Amino acid sequence: MGTILEINNLHARLKEGREILKGINLTVNEGEVHAIMGPNGSGKSTLSAVLAGRDTFEVTEGEVTFMGENLLEMSPEQRSWAGVFLGFQYPVEIPGVTNTNFMKAAVNEHRKQKGLPELNAAQFLKMMKEKMAIVQMNSSFSSRGVNVGFSGGEKKRNEIFQMAMLSPKLAILDETDSGLDVDALRIVGNGVTALKSPENASLVITHYQRLLDYIVPDVIHVLYDGRIIKTAGKELALEIEEKGYDWIINA
Repeated sequence: MGTILEINNLHARLKEGREILKGINLTVNEGEVHAIMGPNGSGKSTLSAVLAGRDTFEVTEGEVTFMGENLLEMSPEQRSWAGVFLGFQYPVEIPGVTNTNFMKAAVNEHRKQKGLPELNAAQFLKMMKEKMAIVQMNSSFSSRGVNVGFSGGEKKRNEIFQMAMLSPKLAILDETDSGLDVDALRIVGNGVTALKSPENASLVITHYQRLLDYIVPDVIHVLYDGRIIKTAGKELALEIEEKGYDWIINA
């Protein structure tokens, strides 16, 4: 079992602002699902943004290795091509660009970076149909603008569909459960689980235990004030649901 992501003593701050991450250590191996939980303001979304290469944050100390390469030296595009996928808490709308055209461009660019030929129209549409079925998306979504007029649940389904199309080595899901009703949560959660394999891994950032009913983690980390203060198995989520975070923070 190989290591996909290795984070050592990661410190990061808002550019010209306060420090948010204060020494993160984390190892994610192939086939694993890691959940990161914690109260608001603990640094969860900052961690996902730093891993994705958002330029609003500055790494001041530490290192991040992805598949043996220095992740921090890669541009956001290079990280994506290498196999890192970030699911946003609030997916953006792209008016004037259909889901089909957006995904065809993204998939073929990834293939180009790997030295593979572009998919022709028939191959792409077959792949698209198979992946849409994973998240129970109607075919009508393919001709709609990316996330334009989508409900919260539809945007999240669309994001997991994009993940299925790109088949990343590491999926970072930042509060994917935000704003989802029970049915959408089940569909999104089951979709993520269906994409799990012994060769990939997921980092799931969430406030609530309910998502972890569908995406069962191997490990749960509690992040507080920029540091991981507790790591345990999946049963920790139930304890947090019952007791909150204070018993961990004040331990």
